[in-house]
Amino acid sequence: MRILIVEDEVNLAEALSQILIKNHYAVDFVHDGQEGLDYAQSGIYDLILLDIMLPGMDGITLLREIRKQDIATPVIMLTAKGEEPDKIAGLDYGADDYMAKPFSTGELLARIRAALRRKGEVVPEDGLRFGDIELNAGHLKLTCKGKELKLILKESQLLELMLTRKQAVTSKEQIIEKLWGFDSDAEHNNVEVYISFLRKKLAFLHSAVRINTIRGVGYVLEEANA
Repeated sequence: MRILIVEDEVNLAEALSQILIKNHYAVDFVHDGQEGLDYAQSGIYDLILLDIMLPGMDGITLLREIRKQDIATPVIMLTAKGEEPDKIAGLDYGADDYMAKPFSTGELLARIRAALRRKGEVVPEDGLRFGDIELNAGHLKLTCKGKELKLILKESQLLELMLTRKQAVTSKEQIIEKLWGFDSDAEHNNVEVYISFLRKKLAFLHSAVRINTIRGVGYVLEEANA
């Protein structure tokens, strides 16, 4: 899951980013509204944390713009405590929730999970399954036939992406955007490295699941005996 933070308070943006990374979310953050709009238009984010008071373009205008463009990404507005008109405007223009500063880490994570759940984007708490494997992304664990392996974060994010795409072919470009961000300088060989890591771990577990290469298109999960 990749989250975009649009927040002009640099220290707060960095603190939020560290909290989310610690909880295994991929994160990008920007500090002004126009840049936030540019990032939101990429379509790679599963959720946006959006401050209302921003330079360049305020959060309400940004929200209105992305909803006009039919971008349905869940948005949680960050508001100053007691600014009720801002909360009402945000909800009226399509925000999924709001949080008044300051807020606790626990509440932030719970509201993110709730917003993702309402949109059907959240990973099930009991894991993602395909064939004989199960991924617990929250604990970075891959299980097959009672055997368990610990994954590194990028491996888990890559496998999660492929599992949630329900056997659709996933291109290298989609993987780079989702795992590293749309303005990343990551290259195709970065993807190939993590695909190789995952293939070795599936083989170690003697799984029937394979990551097959569709030449010139991307990768897809398949069962060897299917």
